[in-house]
Amino acid sequence: MARTDAIVLGAGIVGVSVALHLAKRGLAVALVDRGEPGQGTSYGNAGIIEANTLFPASFPGSLRALMRIGLKQAPEADYHIGFLAHIAPWLLAFRRYSSPDHLVETMQAMRPLFSRAVSEHEALMAEAGADRYMRHTGWLKLYRSDKGLAGTARERAIATELGMPLRVLDAEAARALEPSLAPVFRHAVFWEHAASVSNPLAVTQAYVARFKALGGVAVKGDAMRLHQTAGRWRVDTAEGPIDAEAAVVTLGPWAPDLLNPLGVKLPLAVKRGYHRHFRPRGNAGLARPILDAENGYCIVPMEQGIRITTGAEFAPRDAAPTPVQFERVLPRASELFPLGEAVEAQPWMGARPCFADSRPVIGRAPGRPGLWLAYGHGHSGLTLGPVTGRLVAEMMTGATTFCDPAPYRAERFG
Repeated sequence: MARTDAIVLGAGIVGVSVALHLAKRGLAVALVDRGEPGQGTSYGNAGIIEANTLFPASFPGSLRALMRIGLKQAPEADYHIGFLAHIAPWLLAFRRYSSPDHLVETMQAMRPLFSRAVSEHEALMAEAGADRYMRHTGWLKLYRSDKGLAGTARERAIATELGMPLRVLDAEAARALEPSLAPVFRHAVFWEHAASVSNPLAVTQAYVARFKALGGVAVKGDAMRLHQTAGRWRVDTAEGPIDAEAAVVTLGPWAPDLLNPLGVKLPLAVKRGYHRHFRPRGNAGLARPILDAENGYCIVPMEQGIRITTGAEFAPRDAAPTPVQFERVLPRASELFPLGEAVEAQPWMGARPCFADSRPVIGRAPGRPGLWLAYGHGHSGLTLGPVTGRLVAEMMTGATTFCDPAPYRAERFG
């Protein structure tokens, strides 16, 4: 194979974006994955590009909420009881990072990425001819109780200070935006500047096509075979071994399988999640994603149908699917929106790679010259893919970075 400057391992939205940005800067790049681009974790998301995100998901703030999860009554979370001992250290760290002060710190650290999320997608979509997948219709968060809305007061106040447009609506005003919703909720917050895509897989595939048009090479190979030889990084692929001075690990939930044997051991956890598509009944439809905030699921219009996404499941990454959350979610979703028959026979399952401080790792791998990391984006992989790609490419080429990358360094874990 011809000269290769960088190997990108993992062809989800983050890896594809990294590869594309490196190719845009003139590097010869090989994008390596064992499967087809975008078919892993990147396939199963709510399609929301959350420029409005301030606070990340946090540990349950009340004993009642924690008890509901513990008793397996909560639609927003589930767990395998045998997995709790393994995940306990991460959960304790997650609880610590969910304090008010830490949440503000996380918000400040992540704003440079979230604030550019939409514009970076727009730039790549324009180049890739994928504009048709973008919707600038915002997204609607519904609250079934007064308490639910009241819990957003701090977030709304900060958003207003930052000049982020939002509207607090009653059920009637929200249903004027989305007439197919039933009046089973009391309040809504309409985040006007959020965008969404109608087919996340197609967006990723369009970015891959643009990457190839710039001379990039996408090949099937086993990322776990990455090793150093003569001071360069080598990976075996279907087209033979590929060597490069630099390699970028964008393997999401599979990153520890490669990195731990290399001595790069970071405290990643995996939250599994599910989605399933349904046909709407009659002429029902949606113009934007909907979050039923107190029930922990999204209902989103996609090209494949109406997508229902569940909350988090704490279980071994590779364990058999246990989509019990759908049993809790579907009655609530069906009373909110007229769902028809399911498109697929079974729900799709994916895994979200999450660090307890709700930040990804972006930057050099400690102690491994030429190895770079870009993973751990949690619930925001689609949102942050292109902006991460830009930041990694700027760092690797020695350009001035658009923001300080220090908050995302792997060394923050000590």
